[in-house]
Amino acid sequence: MTTSKGAGNEGAGADKGQRTRASGGSGASGGGTPAAPPTGPAAGAPLSPVRVGTYVLLLVTGVLVALAGTLVQAAWFPGGLLLALAGTGGLFYGGAKATGTASGVLVPGAAWLVTVFLLLSDVRPEGDFLFGPGLGSYAFLLGGLVIAVICATAHQLRTTAVPHGRVGG
Repeated sequence: MTTSKGAGNEGAGADKGQRTRASGGSGASGGGTPAAPPTGPAAGAPLSPVRVGTYVLLLVTGVLVALAGTLVQAAWFPGGLLLALAGTGGLFYGGAKATGTASGVLVPGAAWLVTVFLLLSDVRPEGDFLFGPGLGSYAFLLGGLVIAVICATAHQLRTTAVPHGRVGG
């Protein structure tokens, strides 16, 4: 007994990878939901020498931006503070764009954090220190942390976003 083409074979095309109206795409897509396009290297991708070099460069740059920001924010108070915070934001955003992973924000962020809070905030026995007790120092410390969190969160939202598509099929 033969069946007509339209009577009972609606779902047969999905098994062969053909597009049907019910599935919304190929049979491999799983329920018609479009998959997010790959935006960068996978989280579990093996480290290549180029990626390791990029992370080392971001680490060193994080230390240098922390040192420069510490000196600049105190030297030229209103403009220096804005310049130092813009430098940290540029570093964190650039690290995320350069690597395509959240580690691009976390590596320079950790280097900046360790440099600013542990190495530069320490008061020496002679009484020398780089951070004064003014509002600018606290704004630089907290502002850098907030910028790092914003850049890391924004990167996570960009990588997990589902692309816009048709609703209904």
